[in-house]
Order: sequence, then structure tokens, then C-alpha cells
Amino acid sequence: MMSKSLRGIDLVHLTIDDIRRIFTVDDRGFLEEMAHAARELTRRQFGRTISLFAPLYIANYCENECVYCGFHASQKGMPRSKLTMEQIDKECAALAATGNRSVLILTGESRFHSSPQYIRDAVRIASRYFSYVALEVYPLEEDEYRELYLAGVDGVTLYQETYDRARYDELHLAGPKKVYDYRISTPDRIARSGIRHITLGALLGLTDWRKDVVALFEHVRSLERKYPGVEFGLAFPRLRRVADDIHQYQEVSDRDMLKIITAARLFFPRVGISMSTRELPQFRDRIIEFGVTKMSAGSSTRVGGYLEGEKKYEDGQFEVFDPRSFDEVKAMLRSRGFDPVVTDWRNIVNS
Repeated sequence: MMSKSLRGIDLVHLTIDDIRRIFTVDDRGFLEEMAHAARELTRRQFGRTISLFAPLYIANYCENECVYCGFHASQKGMPRSKLTMEQIDKECAALAATGNRSVLILTGESRFHSSPQYIRDAVRIASRYFSYVALEVYPLEEDEYRELYLAGVDGVTLYQETYDRARYDELHLAGPKKVYDYRISTPDRIARSGIRHITLGALLGLTDWRKDVVALFEHVRSLERKYPGVEFGLAFPRLRRVADDIHQYQEVSDRDMLKIITAARLFFPRVGISMSTRELPQFRDRIIEFGVTKMSAGSSTRVGGYLEGEKKYEDGQFEVFDPRSFDEVKAMLRSRGFDPVVTDWRNIVNS
């Protein structure tokens, strides 16, 4: 029997108050209704396609002290490295040889070691190998994003981490990232620069995921209204491996994730939803039915990881829980009736 507090909710026209109610109540039957509706909506909007991409880490120096991150500035035993342009070219060639044509370039958050000019030069190299080039780097100024757009950047991914200001302050001890307002205003600078694809997210588990996801939804909805020409996307990474238990991280279950992703699809019918290799293969294989449109595949989270091969977790930003190769993920998708997409034809046509 459906919970009284969920009665009257129209899954076709969800409001943010509906989302709050859905997240507050644990109703298995209603979640099944949401999953069915999200699956059908995703098929209507996106067909049976899943876009594939891979991250490319080119540097891991960082100036921030984020207590939950393996790259933070004072992390002991973390080998720091930065690829030269020649090494970036070789990494791009190795990654492209797998058949991947979409890349997400990442650096640690250090302007000194990974200057905007360094990132720009890396983008120019990557653009020779990939039809879609996105960035996940520290927040930049509007004119710097514009220069990167002109160099070939198609999209930017940015995580606010948590929308809870007090919690944000507790978790970011020092460094430029500690300034909450500068980070949360970054999507506006990106949108004004000419970049047309922006993926936003929160790191679920840092605090109450319900509050963070509602705040994320409100943030993206407001940005959609301000920048109708920009295509927004969502990502929902969750803490999988915690070095200590003193920071009161909160578990986000698989069932919670299903609720989050189906709610996102129903609230944002045309928004892309990404799923990374932070998740186990079994979960990724199942969740793609209910709203996910983009997956990383054959990922390495190490600097220079595609030429050297994946080594140990301590060298990467986070552990890769889905170690399958690019071809293995494509085969999985086909076996489940999906069409893996490796090339962004829109960029080729519009170039």
C-alpha cells in the first residue's frame, strides 16, 4: 500500500517538493513505479544508446586539503607527477587505440602545476584524437574558460562536493577550494564562456544525500533557466572507500542510488546522467536501464595510466571498481540490448 505522503504525486510533472517527499519516504512499491516510468522515459528520449568515455589524468598535484580525497596536498606517500606534452600525446594515442573517441581530461587542483596554458595545450593535443573533449579541473575565470573553449573544449564537469555550507567548510580545511561561493558560481562562468556542455554533481555520502541531491536539482534547474542554450548533465559519485571514520561519512545504498537516478530522470527528462567506474560492474549493468545515458569505460585514475597500466589504488584519485576494458563494456551493453556510442557526431557535423 502506497504511503499517504506520496499520494497525489504525478511522476510526469514532478516538483522539487515532490522530490523531497520521495526522498523522505521509503516505499518499495512507489520506487518500482518510479523505476518503470524512468526506464520508459529514458527510452523515449535517448533510445537504447549509452555514450562511452574515459578519464585521462595528466597531473595530480593539488593545493587543497579535502579530507576525503586521495589527491589532497598533504597526502603522505602519494607520488606526484605531471605529464609533458609528448607524454600526453602518447597517452591520447594509447587511449584512442582502444576505440574510445570521448575523453575527460583531469588534473589535480593546482594552478601552479597545471596552469590554464598547460591545460589548453593538452586540449589541443586531445582534440586531434577525440571527437569530444571535456575537462574536470579546478575552477577557472570566464576568460580562461573561453580560451579553452576556443582550443577545443566541448564540456566541463564540476562537483560542488556538498551543498551544505557548514559541512563544506569542515571537509575543506585549506586551499582555494575552501571558498564555497567561488566554486558554486563556476557553472555561470563556464556557461558564459561559450562552452555548451556542463555536468554537475555532488559527492554523495559527505553529508545527508537527500539534502545534497535536492540542492543539486535546484541548482541545475536555475541554471537551465538562465542559460537555455547550454546542455546540462548530472553525475552522482558516492564515497566507496573511506580512509578513516572520524568525519562521519554517510552510507548511500544501491537502493538509494536507484531512487536518486530515477528521480533525476523524471525531474530532468532530457538531461544526460553519467555513471563512473567508482561503481561495481553488477550495479552499473543494472542501473543503465533506469536513466543513465553515459558511462566511463576502460578507466585509469592514475597519471600516465594508459601506457603504464593500472597499478595500485594509492596512486590514483579513487579505486576503479569496474576494471573491465573498453571492449568488454561495449560487449556488455550490446548483450543487454543497448547501442554503445563512442563518437560525438554532433561535434563532427558542427565543426
